[in-house]
Amino acid sequence: MIVTYNWLKEYVDFSLSPEELSHRLTMAGLEVDAMDHLGAGLDSVIVARLETVEPHPQADRLTCCQVNTGSEVIPVVCGATNHRAGDLVALATVGSVLPGDFKIKKSKIRGYESRGMLCSETELGLARESAGILILPPDLPLGEPLFSALQLKDVRYEIGLTPNRADCLSVVGIAREVAAIAGSRLRLPQPAAVPETSDGIADLARVDIDQPDMCPRYMARLIRSVTIGPSPQWLVRRLETLGLRSINNVVDVTNYVLMELGHPLHAFDFNRLRGGRIQVRAAQEGDRFTTLDGQERLLQSGDAVICDAVGPVALAGIMGGENSEINDQTRDVLLESAYFDPLTIRRTSKRLGIHSESSHRFERGADIAMVPLALERAAVLIQQLAGGELVRGTLDSYVRPLLPRTLQLRRQAANGLLGLDLSLTRMAALLESIGLACRELPDERLEVVVPTGRHDLEREVDLVEEIARLHGYDEIPVTLPVSRILLQKPDARQQLIGRVRDQLVAQGASELINYSFVSPTLWDRLQLADDDPRRQNVRILNPLTEEQSVMRTSLVPSMLETLARNLSYRNTDLTLFELRPVFRVSDQDLPQEGLRLCLALTGRRMPEGWAQTDQMVDFFDLKGLIEGLAQALNLGSVSFVAGSGEPFLHPGKSCCLWSGGLQPRQLGVLGELHPVVQDCFELPQPVFIADLDVEALVALGSAPVCFTPISRYPDVTRDSAFLVDAEVPAQALLDVVQQMRLVDLDEVVLFDLYTGSGVPEGKKSLAIRARYRSREKTLTDEEISQMHGRLVKEVLKKLPAQLR
Repeated sequence: MIVTYNWLKEYVDFSLSPEELSHRLTMAGLEVDAMDHLGAGLDSVIVARLETVEPHPQADRLTCCQVNTGSEVIPVVCGATNHRAGDLVALATVGSVLPGDFKIKKSKIRGYESRGMLCSETELGLARESAGILILPPDLPLGEPLFSALQLKDVRYEIGLTPNRADCLSVVGIAREVAAIAGSRLRLPQPAAVPETSDGIADLARVDIDQPDMCPRYMARLIRSVTIGPSPQWLVRRLETLGLRSINNVVDVTNYVLMELGHPLHAFDFNRLRGGRIQVRAAQEGDRFTTLDGQERLLQSGDAVICDAVGPVALAGIMGGENSEINDQTRDVLLESAYFDPLTIRRTSKRLGIHSESSHRFERGADIAMVPLALERAAVLIQQLAGGELVRGTLDSYVRPLLPRTLQLRRQAANGLLGLDLSLTRMAALLESIGLACRELPDERLEVVVPTGRHDLEREVDLVEEIARLHGYDEIPVTLPVSRILLQKPDARQQLIGRVRDQLVAQGASELINYSFVSPTLWDRLQLADDDPRRQNVRILNPLTEEQSVMRTSLVPSMLETLARNLSYRNTDLTLFELRPVFRVSDQDLPQEGLRLCLALTGRRMPEGWAQTDQMVDFFDLKGLIEGLAQALNLGSVSFVAGSGEPFLHPGKSCCLWSGGLQPRQLGVLGELHPVVQDCFELPQPVFIADLDVEALVALGSAPVCFTPISRYPDVTRDSAFLVDAEVPAQALLDVVQQMRLVDLDEVVLFDLYTGSGVPEGKKSLAIRARYRSREKTLTDEEISQMHGRLVKEVLKKLPAQLR
């Protein structure tokens, strides 16, 4: 909202300087974003008279002028065409600096001396557009600084309002706040009494409201025999100061009153209203209507329209129509002042993409009590500026009265929130300064009647906020809050989840956070069976798009889409994970929500560099990542069982992850992505992916970590290689050794897998290295040989194996 210092003084008396006013408004919650001193530094622009105007002999579009400054006559070359001898003009003398840092210098133009510049309104910052140099009123004194002579020196404030303060979308609204700040009284503009015709408006026009929920009140006045023409300079400059363009005297009055009182108005050409009737109703579905901007609009049944006896003539509260606009031939004007439902205006305005000064105010909530004052103010101004005569009476259809809201304010509660000790009388005085009516009740309470223009005051706490800003935020004592510091340790579940994240990041993985909303078509791309329970999705009631219409039951599709997006940007070496909930349909009111972990690897094993070997990640990189996670969480023994049963994994290159112990539990699946799924997600390179059940990890828990000191006695290793069938997993060999529980066996590692020359067809060689070390003594060769012999014997007994 834009207001000026001098304009505010027309409605309230105050002695604050422009700078003090800016500060006080900001501290009252009306933040001043910008403050411009109009005419500052332009005293060198003076009133001058053109003595002679002659064509420039060397240029067709230039004129040579002799300009009288009051003290001397100087030559000036001008490029405008709207001036003639005898006109008073604005002369920027040599040394003047105009807006835009344009400095006036003495110069020669096509051989003729020029000692100044004749200025337009645009060059002086008075208007955005101008048709030529500024022609001044003939009675101004020569040599007088222009801005002083025209009384244009002013300070313009640009105030950034929050959406809830619709009451301040006017000069009077800001003036009301200034009156409260300065402890003064607000003076509302009072329309002058003007003669009216003998015939009444009810005999000439009619107003009907068919939709009271869209338009509770509609008023109209008729002004006959007006003369459409340009507005006086005072009105033009007022509008241009606010960034509005002058159109004609009637339309300018409606815009002026809009900015002055904050209530939108609309002027109809009465002779173009068929039947002399105004009807406020809902639009017919599919109606077409052309607005003032020349655009044809397709209407819906939820739109409010103003109609004559035949059809729409305006979009209610938003924009008028071409078929009833004011033009040069207009003689009779029907002036509208109404109140429209904010939700209706906002819905129509957003749908049609129309944002006007009118819709901006109606959709935030106008003041229904301002309807008659705005109408009378505008009608009188039109009669004064456009001539004509006011028809007796007013059409006022008020079918659904909107009553002021009544709230109660407790002194103790208000002071408790603010940390103050204000009396009830002081609180009442602060609220009454902005137009709220207060009455003291027993038990130190106030009954507060909220004006119809303050839609933001709905609860007691809103009144407390008004008291705070009017009393002054800087008057509220600064105190440290009193509170207790509570130490709340994360529970075991939270700790484990945090450790999962930390461990994966420590192993070089990057975490993703994807939307929980996905497309139902993803399950087809994932090759899930028709009866797969993951196809039973929780649907979103009001989805933004079909691509985000269901809650995901698996993290895998989102992971694959993220991989595809990264690979398309040539980010080809990726180790990613997502630890987020999935949602399954349940018999309860709410869906079943479970936490899952999705891991994915693709690209090269080592980053690009001088020592790069271009080795690509494979299944065992993913397996090692999960083994590292299991070891970090101290989950105990886990096993990998070939075959996952998941349709999105390669059947020969995937497995299930199981927990050990007496009651094994499946923890998830891992493996290479199925080639068909890889193609469906447009992935150009192999992807290795794991889908783990975090709830199962939580239920499994982590075993306590026990410290075991390193033995001070030496260790001895023994290597053995076994021939086994190619289908026998290496883990089977390690399981046999671990089940023996040899006391002095420190560790067993698989260090070689060999097939080829020397190994029969269908066989493979698995070599293990056993480390022996006692915590009590140095082991002898005989003791070590006995233990290792038992180990070899047990392997040969439990497995179909041969010693190499």
